[in-house]
Amino acid sequence: MGLSPRQFEQLRQRLARPRPRPEPVSAPLPASPPSRHGVILGIDPSLRGTGLGVIRHARDRNEMLEYAVIHCPPGWERSRCLAHIAGTVRAMIQRHHPGVCVIESLFQARNYQTALILGEARGASLAVAAEAGLEVYELAPRRVKQAIVGYGAAQKPAVAQMVRRLLGLAEAPPPDAADALALALAFAQEQGRAVLSPLKRI
Repeated sequence: MGLSPRQFEQLRQRLARPRPRPEPVSAPLPASPPSRHGVILGIDPSLRGTGLGVIRHARDRNEMLEYAVIHCPPGWERSRCLAHIAGTVRAMIQRHHPGVCVIESLFQARNYQTALILGEARGASLAVAAEAGLEVYELAPRRVKQAIVGYGAAQKPAVAQMVRRLLGLAEAPPPDAADALALALAFAQEQGRAVLSPLKRI
């Protein structure tokens, strides 16, 4: 099919127009490190023994402000345990005014019921932290142990003893509280610096 002189001229003008240059593709920016916080709350959730730990981080020094284990007797209904966990976390936040909460991430539980109960205890703590306006991050247990002990499969006694040394405590905290303090310490090590595996904010 032939072109008329007018169509030919229109086609020539279209081809003569300068083509827009494609925008340069910039390299993806590295993930932003979490903001720096002076007071950090760590939470190791459990229905019968949630661990809490609060530290103050200043430069290269960490100070323990408070730790506790929220004990719920076996005879308590789950709803009563969750209310007790939420109330205790809320009171600790009101005492120390942390800027960030670090909670242990979910792990592969042995069965569905265990995972459900753990998730409920975790949710009660997360709801209170979010209610208070805290930034909330989660850390995997293995990552915390690697940061604190240098070995991702370290046992609870080793974590507790290293927490005692790092915070200059007279004795090792109870295991659940030591795990919560370890979460706060691991976050303190990584905040404000870019890492290959950025902390997960939730």
